[in-house]
Amino acid sequence: MIYALFYIIIGFLAMELSGWFIHKYIMHGPLWRIHKTHHEHTKGYFELNDLFSLLFGSIAIVLIFLGLENFDYRFWMGVGISFYGMSYFFLHDILIHRRLKFFGKPKKGFLAGIFKAHQAHHASRFRDGSVSFGLFFVPFKYFKKRSR
Repeated sequence: MIYALFYIIIGFLAMELSGWFIHKYIMHGPLWRIHKTHHEHTKGYFELNDLFSLLFGSIAIVLIFLGLENFDYRFWMGVGISFYGMSYFFLHDILIHRRLKFFGKPKKGFLAGIFKAHQAHHASRFRDGSVSFGLFFVPFKYFKKRSR
């Protein structure tokens, strides 16, 4: 069980770290044409940027299938990537961008810090000038309370 949990955590962390890199250097780089649909205010539930979710989800599915016979590290890393994807959908698409309006905007704690960091990221609608490219790993300044 420790073996499985270790690889689930590795898969989850690998997605956050690679996601940060991909977001900063590829999505805000050569694939900006696709990602910019996320920085524009469009109506509807889907945007071209959602193709990235299909790509990352496909990686998880392939790993799960490759490791299914023996429940080896590939299976558990695929599970970790899937947990990341579910967390991403809940935090990013539901809480932050409110694609499904189940919850209000977070007002305090960890979720409020993530929300503030993402707002700072979207302060620029352009390829350059954005900050905070991770989902969970964001600068501490977004968790500090503002003094009035």
